[in-house]
Amino acid sequence: MSFRRQKLEEVSVNLTPLIDVVFLLLIFFMVSTTFTKESRLSLELPEATGEPAAQETMPLEIVVDAQGQYMVNEFTVVDPSRKGLMAALEQVAQGDTSQPVVITADAKASHQAVITAMDAAGQLGFTALSLTTSEPKAK
Repeated sequence: MSFRRQKLEEVSVNLTPLIDVVFLLLIFFMVSTTFTKESRLSLELPEATGEPAAQETMPLEIVVDAQGQYMVNEFTVVDPSRKGLMAALEQVAQGDTSQPVVITADAKASHQAVITAMDAAGQLGFTALSLTTSEPKAK
């Protein structure tokens, strides 16, 4: 008896369908992904140029130093809280909330101290509020 030898087929894995699936997944993730661009602000404060506006009435000046202490028209506020600052503003303004308020803060003063001064003036009814800066140093 003569048996025929069967031809041995070369065993191989066809990668074409696998590559197709990987490309489809890649395209799916590229299309469905949202890209967010985060931006950051770089600030250098406080410097400004320009001429100050002419003041008709004497402004009420709040000075904030680097330690967060307040002075209202050169009178030191003993209680540096919002309520203490509001009491000092009421005493110096004598109920006249139409006066302009100028906040002068040290460059190293905390942002919270400046916001507290703005909040105290706003709660008392002052509407004309401005912040002071220094002129840039000549190079």
